[in-house]
Amino acid sequence: MRLMIQEICAFILTTVGWALVCSTMPTEIWKIATLDGIVLGTALITSNLWKNCVGDSTGVSNCKDFPSMLALDGYIQACRGLTIAAICLGFFGSIFALVGMKCTKIGGTDNSKARVACFAGVNFILSGLCSLSAYSLYAHRITSEFFDPMFVAQKYDLGTALFIGWGGSVLCILGGVILCFSIADSFSKRHGHAKNIYKGAASHSHISSYPRGQARSINQRPPPDYSNSSRIQHFDKNAYV
Repeated sequence: MRLMIQEICAFILTTVGWALVCSTMPTEIWKIATLDGIVLGTALITSNLWKNCVGDSTGVSNCKDFPSMLALDGYIQACRGLTIAAICLGFFGSIFALVGMKCTKIGGTDNSKARVACFAGVNFILSGLCSLSAYSLYAHRITSEFFDPMFVAQKYDLGTALFIGWGGSVLCILGGVILCFSIADSFSKRHGHAKNIYKGAASHSHISSYPRGQARSINQRPPPDYSNSSRIQHFDKNAYV
């Protein structure tokens, strides 16, 4: 029962983390900058992996997609690939987790379900690591440009999508680790139970080798037989008579 609760908690953590990672893809605020002193008051410049957007205080915003993928910076292409890989790994991990959990009726035997659940945990860990690397790489580029005194272009701050992605990545990694450890505990308990059964069967076969009602240990010696000596003494007494 405890292992089943651990698997359910791990599945909830990984699913929530994967959903948070997916929600950052269409989010525009990966990085944000504020411009003051213009006619409309305040302008917000936001950007993500796909487009740049400019908004004003009235709520009107205009977005422009990146013109060409080949013309993008290398870190944006790397972040795209890592994020898409994280989403794909999390999707397949959730399917494998549903098949391998003990509370589901699909997946075959306990050994096969345990292997599938362990594979799902590894997928979630890899998904969390990929997404964590993508957000960290993007944030590193923003901070390096912000604190570089020689950088004269527009400087940005960290957007909300990065913090949401970091939280989702940590949940994916944590849930995957819990899922893998729960499978390892089930394997160790099953191995110990089988070992106890083997020892019990061996001791039972050793005791059952004796006739019924005469089971005894190896170190117990049989009682001495005095029938021959008493017979000899009796014979000697009759011989003198």
